[in-house]
Amino acid sequence: MKLQKMLLGFTTLALSLNVFAADLTRVEIEQKLKNADKTHVADLRRKDFRTLDLSKLDFRSGCFSQDSRGRWYFNIVIQLESVARQAEGGQIGIDLGLKTTATCSNGDSFARQNCYRNLELKLGKAQRAKNKKRVKAIHAKIKNTRKDAIHKFTNKIVRENSLIIVGNVSSRKLAKSGLAKSILDAGWFMLKTQLEYKSIATQGVFIEVNESYTAQTCSCCGLISANSPKGRAGLGIREWTCAECGTTHDRDVNVAKNILALGHERLAVGIPAV
Repeated sequence: MKLQKMLLGFTTLALSLNVFAADLTRVEIEQKLKNADKTHVADLRRKDFRTLDLSKLDFRSGCFSQDSRGRWYFNIVIQLESVARQAEGGQIGIDLGLKTTATCSNGDSFARQNCYRNLELKLGKAQRAKNKKRVKAIHAKIKNTRKDAIHKFTNKIVRENSLIIVGNVSSRKLAKSGLAKSILDAGWFMLKTQLEYKSIATQGVFIEVNESYTAQTCSCCGLISANSPKGRAGLGIREWTCAECGTTHDRDVNVAKNILALGHERLAVGIPAV
């Protein structure tokens, strides 16, 4: 059992019922729910679902779905009282990359997980052996590992910050290059999507800004110095000193700080995010 989505006070629960027909009665559905172990409810605390009075729940709708491994789920929408949540009030800029998946303006980072790369050899063997069941299981493990790591990172960011600003790096565009595997394995789109809907849930603000020239600009003086990293040749420069003000920068942290500053500029003049 797992919580899939929570919007406007409605909670969607995905339950593995091992059924293949939509002929369950309400009594049978409730019996399945009673036999379920645990679930996340609206206040996001672990509760035993069997302690809830199922007769008082408002069952809205339901449907069947099948995951990539062939397991069937019965998805039930029930109405629960929403619990207001609010972030702690911090502000943060986030730079997305490949060496480090995400670097924050406060110095924190989300290390590259290599979810696909770590299982690439096993996946190749299963594909060559035409073991479809094993291939599906490996793909599911890659997806679930990536999703779990990103959820843990985004939960921390959203809990601590009410203003989150991210560069508008595009996975789709960069995937056309020779780094397609690494780019898609990083999960940038999933990370930004989670940050956006979790920010809304905690009454926060999420903004995407144009990150052009953020690697070249000094976050202290705001100038582009002669020795700042530029173009493809500057990709290997991880640390540099501004020739104008003498400040030494970590490349990714400097970009994240510039992204945060750009977000403040947009909020100040009321320009929508791009």
